[in-house]
Amino acid sequence: MPRSTDHFLTTHVGSLPREEDLTHMMWAKEDGVPVDQGAFQDRVHQAVIDIVKKQKDLGIDVVNDGEQSKPSYATYIKDRLEGFGGSENSYIFADLVEFPNLAKRVGEDPARQHRHAPGCKGPISVKTTDDVHTDVRNMKEATGGNMEYAFFSSASPGVTSIFFKNEYYPTHEEYVFAIAEAMRTEYEIIAESGATLQIDCPDLAMGRHMNSDGVSLDDFRKVSEIHVEALNHAVQNIPPEQLRMHLCWGNYGGPHHCDMNFRDIIDIVMKAKPQTLLFEAANPRHAHEWALFEEFKLPEGKVLCPGVIEVQSNYIEHPELIASASSAMPTWSALRMSWQVRTADSVFMSGRLPSTRGSPG
Repeated sequence: MPRSTDHFLTTHVGSLPREEDLTHMMWAKEDGVPVDQGAFQDRVHQAVIDIVKKQKDLGIDVVNDGEQSKPSYATYIKDRLEGFGGSENSYIFADLVEFPNLAKRVGEDPARQHRHAPGCKGPISVKTTDDVHTDVRNMKEATGGNMEYAFFSSASPGVTSIFFKNEYYPTHEEYVFAIAEAMRTEYEIIAESGATLQIDCPDLAMGRHMNSDGVSLDDFRKVSEIHVEALNHAVQNIPPEQLRMHLCWGNYGGPHHCDMNFRDIIDIVMKAKPQTLLFEAANPRHAHEWALFEEFKLPEGKVLCPGVIEVQSNYIEHPELIASASSAMPTWSALRMSWQVRTADSVFMSGRLPSTRGSPG
């Protein structure tokens, strides 16, 4: 990821609002309603042009396509890999169990009704690379061919495995590594474009309180080790400085009191190959955890990219609050840190000021 010696570069974690017409086209596709593919591709193309311009106009340094072509940051995988088509997965977030009214509200988000994650029922392999090549072409046009300050987000093998349940492979490890081998193709196509590849890894944090009843911390850490090994396998041909990793505890409006502590996973996270780590540093549950880096020695070459905007709040942060973040985090060198402006994670996730965002989630 690009770095600067004279100012903090700004970026975000991926998904940006879709216009209402594109959102409804996306929902229709997800629900199996016939959609003119040419019209859809044209609409996505224009949406990418528009969203890149908007980011640049707002002063974002490292921009992306806003995931305009994807139904969500993880479930798009079913359209690009073979092997899916089993039973739909269900998701239980431990923090919502104690708050049934809130769980009902989150679950009934209209956008969530259109998200589909059929289980793995056969060997995982590449179905098509057309979609990722189209993403790259759209982004090259939107950036005028300058991909140095562009990034693409892709689902990690681990997060794919928790969204799409395994109904085929004998073990979880075999399943995750099969995903990793198939995802290598998308990852390398993105890297070859000259853009930075962001690997989305909520499995290493959110995975602790999602569908995890009865799973001990030790067991979770063992699974996380496998996920990081699979990730490293998938990006073995990409230099670490062209990789960044997004860690999060789930972008949904829950109490998050069941979120695991950052310190319980940091050692495993730092074994991942990506040079830059993007993580939550603004919300009430995790804003204090920057202090972890006063005692945890950052591995040589690693770069921290803390999120300083909280998307689940309708407050608009005062600029001086954001500016003061650097002085509140004294151990973080300007040479090893960038800022991320945290955004909604998918077209299917509710977030800040939904009535003004141009999409329902």
